[in-house]
Amino acid sequence: MDKHNLNSLNPAKFTELIKNREIAIASAPFKMPDATGQANDLYKQLHPNKQYLRVHSVINHKNAKTFILKPSEEKGTKECAYFSAGQYLSVFAEKDGKIYSRPYSIVSSPKESLAGTYMITVKSVDGGLISNTILKEWKTGTEVTVSDPTGNFTYEPLRDAHHIVGIAGGSGITPFVSLAKAVRDGDEDCSLTVIYAIRSEDDILFKNELDALAENSDKIKVIYVLSHQHKEGFEQGFVTAELISKYAEGQYSVFICGPKQMVSFVDKELEKLSLEKKYIRHEVHGEVADPAYFAEYPSDVPENVRITVKVKDQITEIKASTKNTILRILEQNSITPPSRCRSGECGFCRSRLISGRVFVPEKLDKRRQADNKFGYLHPCCSYPLSDLVIEVTEA
Repeated sequence: MDKHNLNSLNPAKFTELIKNREIAIASAPFKMPDATGQANDLYKQLHPNKQYLRVHSVINHKNAKTFILKPSEEKGTKECAYFSAGQYLSVFAEKDGKIYSRPYSIVSSPKESLAGTYMITVKSVDGGLISNTILKEWKTGTEVTVSDPTGNFTYEPLRDAHHIVGIAGGSGITPFVSLAKAVRDGDEDCSLTVIYAIRSEDDILFKNELDALAENSDKIKVIYVLSHQHKEGFEQGFVTAELISKYAEGQYSVFICGPKQMVSFVDKELEKLSLEKKYIRHEVHGEVADPAYFAEYPSDVPENVRITVKVKDQITEIKASTKNTILRILEQNSITPPSRCRSGECGFCRSRLISGRVFVPEKLDKRRQADNKFGYLHPCCSYPLSDLVIEVTEA
């Protein structure tokens, strides 16, 4: 191959470049390029403001229902936004003329979203305002509005160990079903051991699916721990450090999702294993009905307070109970800030505290230092301690 240097170049050819460029510019149509671009199109596809879905079918469990959701093309949603196993959808539901949002983990696999399907499971809860409304009213054909997939309860190889030990309690099994499917499909390159704590065998959700996943993949193991039943082939009791060590291999990350009491118990057991903090992950809990649940909650709190809410140029005065989060108080008064996790993590409901005192549980305070310093709060995990003046943005 010939080697070129400066002496071998013909300067006369460079004059042709300028001439050809001018001809090309002159002959091109006078039309501005599309400013949207592929990056913006992809963002809208992955993170739509809202998704309009329809209940395709319903699977009944002992005390829960799984809803299979598909796009409602008539309302403008043609496909399900892709997601990472462990993420959730915020469901927007109406009750007594007011709009509420509740997060539900996606049970289906990321691969199934590409085929136009989401699955979420809703469990019956005593006093559950929205969960019981969904269980009663959602049927095949019901139109449903949800958010884009969000959440950080996902496998991240740069942070997590290759072996995941998923500790689930009750309906907290749902994100692990999705993760197990993703491992099976090759969408996640990790191994998964699920330790599923449940009262009895009859209470197990997705047992057939979990057993089939474990049987067909050497990367997936499932161990059932029964707290109120003794049966051969099952572990008995609670999820202790000893039990975790029995099934955990080498270096591992622990993902925990379940009732608050179980999570608190497991956290104390994990202290015995001396795991690095980055190897312990928690799914968000949702709101706590009574702030007195937290040990640091003050004792001299009035029963009711007044909250002045500023939304743009509109001011609303509210009388509220100090037992409710500020987000729930706002929703009960037809003010709907954007919200997703309802646990202080996502920051969607971020609002400005102009005056007054609030209680934010230490475990749920995920605010940036600047937000804390300059008076911003997350209404979903903030409880009023005195009369307040706050400024919020409606969804």
